[in-house]
Amino acid sequence: MTDTLPLSGAVITFNEADRIARCIASMRAVCDDVVVLDSGSTDGTVEIARGLGARVEHRDWDGFARQKNAAIERTRQPWVLLLDADEWLEPQAQVALRRLFAGDVEHADCWLLRRRTHFLGHAMRAGSFAREPVHRLFRRELRHADVPVHEYLDVTGRRVRMSDVELEHDTARSEAEYWAKLQRYARLWAEERAARGKRVGPGRALAAGIAYLLKNLVLRGGLVDGAAGWRFHLLHARYAVLKYRLLRALTRGA
Repeated sequence: MTDTLPLSGAVITFNEADRIARCIASMRAVCDDVVVLDSGSTDGTVEIARGLGARVEHRDWDGFARQKNAAIERTRQPWVLLLDADEWLEPQAQVALRRLFAGDVEHADCWLLRRRTHFLGHAMRAGSFAREPVHRLFRRELRHADVPVHEYLDVTGRRVRMSDVELEHDTARSEAEYWAKLQRYARLWAEERAARGKRVGPGRALAAGIAYLLKNLVLRGGLVDGAAGWRFHLLHARYAVLKYRLLRALTRGA
């Protein structure tokens, strides 16, 4: 491959045949190598990834953070671009990434990318998910904290800067699938906090849902996204309510 950067692409997968090609193709345009860490796909994900030139390895599922850390360990270049299978870089983002490597990339240990969520065909224009800063471009030695849900890159003591690279995120195949995923996340979130002894009062769940809607629909202008935006943010408000209700149920009487 020519004109690539000292950059490895990494992605974890499980049954992502319908969207992995877009992800890998966008990384192959700029990355010297791309590694896909699969956890047992049966839908052709592995074959598609290999056909696009990615190195594919298998690892049994062990949680988001551990799986991503294992993928990072398999990379070869000093910098890592870590994407989810439902994320990709548009050509203008690839140009911005090349510009970063031609100039300031060594001035930080982690560069934030601005991620725009697409929900059922609608690209969000406002709210928290329109230009969400995410830790996706970083030096190879960095790792994620070992948490069960909402994994995050540990950048303690590291230099973190904002880039002008934009990342696209097609978050859901259907509303039902997305809500099922949010329910799983809520359960994991509640279980993790319950294990740490966290407790909440009876009104915390409803307050969390209302606060989410006010923040994203009003303060951050999410109303401009119309019906699609309302459906998306309502799901997240329900998620905010659910996770606190689950936490209260798990700790009641403890």
